[in-house]
Amino acid sequence: MSETTRPTVGQALGRDEIERYARHIVLPEVGGAGQQKLKAARVLVVGAGGLGSPVALYLAAAGVGRIGMADDDTVSLSNLQRQVIHATSDIGRAKLDSAGERVAAINPHVAFAPHPVRLDAENGSAIVEGYDLVVDGSDNFATRYLMADLCEAAKIPLVTAAVQRFSGSLTVLAPHLTDVNGRQNPRYRDLFPEAPPPASCRAVRRPASSARPPASSARSPPTKRSSWSAASASR
Repeated sequence: MSETTRPTVGQALGRDEIERYARHIVLPEVGGAGQQKLKAARVLVVGAGGLGSPVALYLAAAGVGRIGMADDDTVSLSNLQRQVIHATSDIGRAKLDSAGERVAAINPHVAFAPHPVRLDAENGSAIVEGYDLVVDGSDNFATRYLMADLCEAAKIPLVTAAVQRFSGSLTVLAPHLTDVNGRQNPRYRDLFPEAPPPASCRAVRRPASSARPPASSARSPPTKRSSWSAASASR
């Protein structure tokens, strides 16, 4: 599929796609209509590392029509024990090159859109606004705060995840929406008002702006976090 092609909801699935996604289609919760929505979906994955790698592989296998990936790094030997989208032969290559090849090999019906940049406040908005969902697998707090702010401004749901050693965290954020009681959902900065002390985790860079926003009683109460270990930086 062309990188610039975006399937539309309701577009018919080809015969080979029906066979490929047969185990989805037979599920009442998905069905043919649900698979068509997956085909029309656009998902941005931030980071082609230990978290972004399996995310991209599973999204491709599931038939998400357009997968964007942002990363400016190259493959090294020490990446390969966890960054499963890359192979030994990819050492020294741009991660997005090997990731794009692997996505195409898994599912030729998926468009892969590489963004070979380090996302920041200047380039991030234009990239994020081209997607329906963002999955943040970055390895530093500056990027996590940035992606949360960009997605909130663009009114796009954000799935943010982090792993350190044997701990992990996964949170879905949609502060532009309200809960069943009409309260606005919490934002990332409600859950994590500021980054943890550098001594509490490795490879942490304090965000440029980590001031806590004024508390709002109109928001849903944030989920409690027992420690920062699960949100430390490790891709």
